[in-house]
Amino acid sequence: MNNKRKVEIFSAGCAVCKEAVSVVNHLACSSCEVTVLDMKNLDVAKRAKNIGISSVPAIVIDGQLADCCGQEIKEETLKAAGLGQALGH
Repeated sequence: MNNKRKVEIFSAGCAVCKEAVSVVNHLACSSCEVTVLDMKNLDVAKRAKNIGISSVPAIVIDGQLADCCGQEIKEETLKAAGLGQALGH
């Protein structure tokens, strides 16, 4: 059983994307496995489309697209989605 919370950040390298990476890294706990995915990579872009991502930055936590991002990164939404909390809490 995987005891890590999987956090994926879909990014195009823009300023807001970099802010999202910074916020996620700040909030992440030792039980969070954070991966930054480059939307310039065709395979990543295809996967993003299949998930339903239409803009970046986008953050997926344990397979669920978080409603956290846009012009502002909403920390409280990320925390409510489980970021920064060990699985089972």
